[in-house]
Amino acid sequence: MRVCVLSSGSKGNTTYIETDTTRILIDIGNSAKYVKEKLEDLNVDPSSLDAILITHTHIDHVKGLKVFVKKFDIPVYITDRMLSCLDYLCNYRFMDEEFDIKDIHVNSIKTSHDTPDSRGFILSCNDKSIVYITDTGYINKKYFDVLKNRNVYIMESNHDIEMLSNGSYPFKLRQRILSDKGHLSNYDSSKYLSSFIGDNTKYILLAHLSEENNTKELAYETLINKLNSDNKHIDNIIITQQDKETELIEV
Repeated sequence: MRVCVLSSGSKGNTTYIETDTTRILIDIGNSAKYVKEKLEDLNVDPSSLDAILITHTHIDHVKGLKVFVKKFDIPVYITDRMLSCLDYLCNYRFMDEEFDIKDIHVNSIKTSHDTPDSRGFILSCNDKSIVYITDTGYINKKYFDVLKNRNVYIMESNHDIEMLSNGSYPFKLRQRILSDKGHLSNYDSSKYLSSFIGDNTKYILLAHLSEENNTKELAYETLINKLNSDNKHIDNIIITQQDKETELIEV
């Protein structure tokens, strides 16, 4: 399996995942033009995609979806509660808790965000697996076992609590972000990751960093400190960016 985060942050989120036979996107939160160009930089023809998975319908996750599917007619996987916000879709499929897209098996995980429905995913193929979880206030304990010892974790590390609390955001917005239907802080993200990772884990990608309430250095330092205190270690930690894609990672 190979994965490239094309963009991650408050202004747009798009991730590309492929196997030898299957190509999918998670969200299209950037312009269709941006996504097309980034895929072509990877030598991927956008029309060759097999599916688009939608985590939720906030604009930074579906901004380019309407134009992209109109041009390329890719099947879009959503839940029934998402459809009312995406009523322009024609080629869509409702996702179950588990389903297959060719050789990729998908586990859909319910997340907690202030939107009609929101999902995270575990994508597996030939004993390799990628976890994708952003835009959630917490992770339900019932998923802990299935989330453990995966190869790649793309996990939200949205804000530093102190920066957010002392920043310029209005009180109600700060409360929303900190709530159970908001976003994972650096502290929460590192706590979850330290408990999930195992011998099979090769990469951690910290995602959806706030431009105003976080820094790459703080997100990285918080994770490293937690891993060290728990006697855990990962060689490859990548901080995703809003305007630049990651390398194409293979596991």
